[in-house]
Amino acid sequence: MDKKILVTGGSGMVGRSLKDIMSNATYISSKDCDLTNEGEVLSLMTNNKYDVVIHLAARVGGIIDNINNPAEYFDENIQMNTNILKWSRITGVERFIGILSTCIYPDKVDTYPMTEDMLHLGPPTPTNFSYAYAKRCLAVQIDAYNKQYGTKYQYLTPCNLYGQYDKWGENSHFVAALIKKIMYAHANGEETVKLFGTGKPLRQFMHSDDLAKIIKLCIDENIYDSFNVATEENISISEIAEIVRKIISPDVVKKFEYDLTKPDGQYRKDVSIDKLRQSIPHFKTKTLEEGIEETFNYLKNNLITL
Repeated sequence: MDKKILVTGGSGMVGRSLKDIMSNATYISSKDCDLTNEGEVLSLMTNNKYDVVIHLAARVGGIIDNINNPAEYFDENIQMNTNILKWSRITGVERFIGILSTCIYPDKVDTYPMTEDMLHLGPPTPTNFSYAYAKRCLAVQIDAYNKQYGTKYQYLTPCNLYGQYDKWGENSHFVAALIKKIMYAHANGEETVKLFGTGKPLRQFMHSDDLAKIIKLCIDENIYDSFNVATEENISISEIAEIVRKIISPDVVKKFEYDLTKPDGQYRKDVSIDKLRQSIPHFKTKTLEEGIEETFNYLKNNLITL
């Protein structure tokens, strides 16, 4: 019998990547159900009796928005996570997969990459502290539910994401914003592109299609462990920018200028993927270069207006 699957945040980047490979699931967005409203969540869950819930929905935004609106980031994410997890258990959801973020890890630790057992060794980075703590709380909630109620719920903690389904208007993720900047500069014959910070922070970036495939594999292969999801690559912002420049505008855009008055964010937050390798040893992610090229080709082929 086919599982009845609910995906929250279904109109987002990962949700749309999932829909490409799991078309039989139900995908909802905030237009369909306000997850911060317990009454609406109760109605959704009791009326449908889902077997599997993949919880992608979250309030997300850039560094500046996180700094300016910390209360909203904490309140809304805590409410969403608690409502959907609580009513998943009460209505007999067999599998719950919560998608977190590597920003939940401590701002600084003694050794890198960070392993799953290092989660509580210190506070998250100050630049998105409330969002990160709300996401960290979901890990604590899921572990608590498994301990008290005997559920087999899990969470996956992905690194930074990018892909063809990113927001190409406002509030784009870093790679999408970088692609847009370089495309605009190319179109206008500009040799220099300005970026925030120093360009020195290190990041792991994964294509949203790869995360979607891992989520599907967890369901298909009955994998219940909670683990980090990331790539082998951990490279600087300036190196990432150079990869994008070479793919999009090798002849027009010549250099990057960094605005040192803007914050860098966390210097490094790379995570270990040893548990991922143990759980899904055959899985291989796209390289950043491969993923950027695919994303750029998607934009051109689908005539997306930026």
